[in-house]
Amino acid sequence: MMRTRLLLLLACCPLMMMAESRKVSSPDGKMVVEVKVENGKATYTVQYDGVEMLQKSRLGIETNVGDFTKDLSFVGSKEGVIEQSYDLSRSKTSHVDFKANRLDITVANTQKHQMIITFLVKNNDIAFQYTIQRQEDNETRSAVVKEEKTSFRLPEGTTTFISPQSHPMIGFARTKPSYEEVYSNDAPMAQKSFYGHGYVFPALFHAGDKGWVLISETGVTSAFVGSHLSDYDKEDGYTIEYPMKGENNGIGTTSAGIPLPGSTPWRTITIGKDLGPIVETTIPFDPLSPLYAPSQDYKPGRYTWSWLIWQDQSCNYDDQVTFIDLAAKMGYEYCLVDAWWDTNIGREKVAELSRYAQSKGVSLLLWYNSNGYENDAPQGPFNGMNTSINRHREMAWMKSIGVKGIKVDFFGGDKQQTMQLYEDILSDANHYGLQCIFHGCTLPRGWEKMYPNYVASEAVLASENVFFDPNAAIREPFDLTLHPFCRNTVGSMDWGGTIMNRFMSKDNKSRHSRKTTDMFEIACAITVQTSVQCMAIQPNNLQELPQAELDLMKSLPTTWDETRYIDGYPGKFVVLARRHGNQWYIAGLNAEKEAKKLTLQLPMLTGQTISYYTDNAEGYAELKTLTVDKKGQAKVVIQPNGGIILQ
Repeated sequence: MMRTRLLLLLACCPLMMMAESRKVSSPDGKMVVEVKVENGKATYTVQYDGVEMLQKSRLGIETNVGDFTKDLSFVGSKEGVIEQSYDLSRSKTSHVDFKANRLDITVANTQKHQMIITFLVKNNDIAFQYTIQRQEDNETRSAVVKEEKTSFRLPEGTTTFISPQSHPMIGFARTKPSYEEVYSNDAPMAQKSFYGHGYVFPALFHAGDKGWVLISETGVTSAFVGSHLSDYDKEDGYTIEYPMKGENNGIGTTSAGIPLPGSTPWRTITIGKDLGPIVETTIPFDPLSPLYAPSQDYKPGRYTWSWLIWQDQSCNYDDQVTFIDLAAKMGYEYCLVDAWWDTNIGREKVAELSRYAQSKGVSLLLWYNSNGYENDAPQGPFNGMNTSINRHREMAWMKSIGVKGIKVDFFGGDKQQTMQLYEDILSDANHYGLQCIFHGCTLPRGWEKMYPNYVASEAVLASENVFFDPNAAIREPFDLTLHPFCRNTVGSMDWGGTIMNRFMSKDNKSRHSRKTTDMFEIACAITVQTSVQCMAIQPNNLQELPQAELDLMKSLPTTWDETRYIDGYPGKFVVLARRHGNQWYIAGLNAEKEAKKLTLQLPMLTGQTISYYTDNAEGYAELKTLTVDKKGQAKVVIQPNGGIILQ
């Protein structure tokens, strides 16, 4: 009897211990992803340069047509190589040569339904997604993805630069979540999120001497929900979470509906020994394709904006003429007319205002409330963007009067129907030649490539908070030295303006002061990446600012052919190099209390004598010259809360 039991046990052990493992490496061999199907579960690990950067982490999704998180069996695998080239017009670079190795793992659940797990691995970057096949043994042509078990287990001692997901339906007019919370600063992973709902994408992690990890997602369209990360768990690390039930005023499901075959968005991981791969990554765009052709060539540029300092009362005809004239004097392409224009100015006068702007070489951008049932935002115009019928009426009118873009505000969360609203606005706007900026909104997830008329999203605690809150003014240097490594590296960011008033008031004498120098603010127009950039200069600044500052603000481009990381540490300082055509612009910001003395490595400017804008003792710009030596090195000093530009 004992012998029979022993034989049965030995017979079972191979089945229990059986595991299938496949590896895929980056083209340079430094990144290695190992995927295992073992004991009924799919997992992955990531090594970079021989160091484990992601420990054994879960894979899998649960759907209404089958559970692909447990009781899985290995079916097969396929390897391949992807080599593609594509152009971008609205991001950190204008041309990308994308090369990655691909691994497809097919697994089956106990019902024999199959799922494919696809990994793309390039130098420093990983993207992976799940695809559910149409099952041959039934007529099911659609599925609901209810939950995801994807996890990210980082090394012990890793610190975080992450932003909490807020409660739904809180904040101004119950408009949250809107990705407008404070980021952590080298915080431990075990620190609980402020609201208890985890953290939004992107999430930046510092694994000490091992390097840096940036986690996000891309390719989210009307076909899925937007996701976020859970709170940290010692066993599972961080896991993927779908939207909260209370988003969109509680309307709509937290799960995603997909056709079969159908795929999830891509989960992305960027890893580097230093921050260069984080800043320079193109993984948010690499696996994606445009969803429609542009109806025209969309024009990048700069815009003036009265609302930031002059607020709601400035939405009148005369004040908007003032800011159109300001845009014309600065050579800017656009002027944004913000909320209440429909009641305070009126449609006939807006048409007249648009004609006046065009006579000055300026085009209008108009603000809209997203409307619907998602929140209680009181600003008009209402009922312009919430349905296709309304959008076509509004957009045809805007095209007829020469308006070139819209800023749409106050969205309801990350549920699939909200993602549908973003996509519908973008698609309809393209028919009428309108560019789109979103505020009070979610993170853009590869949208610059998918939607050719998409410009940027706020999705950050942006410049309006510097106006409203003295604490935000104090925090501004931290925020703007963090976002080049986090929020802004994965998608265009409408920060909302290079603020040149010293005080947050129309008279530039009252209320609280700005805490940054002029060069900090001007350099932000380079470190903050968006193809239509807000320059929140005020009419009084034309008389107050040195001519060198005005000339510099007139000349700055907003599109880039190349971006390079030079130096920095999130929340402390940043130096980036961006190339427009043949001209390099090197911008630096310092958020620390002491002057930062740096020796910059600038091989692209070796031996050249260049312009060097820095801060003088009064916090105004001072123009010098600087020679980059034969080793490609240049010594600079960035003042506390100050900035530099080299060109």
